[in-house]
Amino acid sequence: MAKTSPVEFIQQVRAETKKVVWPTRRETIMTGIMVMIMTLLLGIFFFVVDSGFEALVKFLLSLATK
Repeated sequence: MAKTSPVEFIQQVRAETKKVVWPTRRETIMTGIMVMIMTLLLGIFFFVVDSGFEALVKFLLSLATK
């Protein structure tokens, strides 16, 4: 494997960075909002599922103690 000098490495990094297509401010904000909405929806979903399992387990345990 060929060795790369630090100066050459930095030049390569700069060249690759120029090729990156950076998102616009609007795209970044919209993506952030979408992530927050999906996080909220998943949190609610898992809360409901967890509550359902909790009720089921309490019901089954109440049957065992009768």
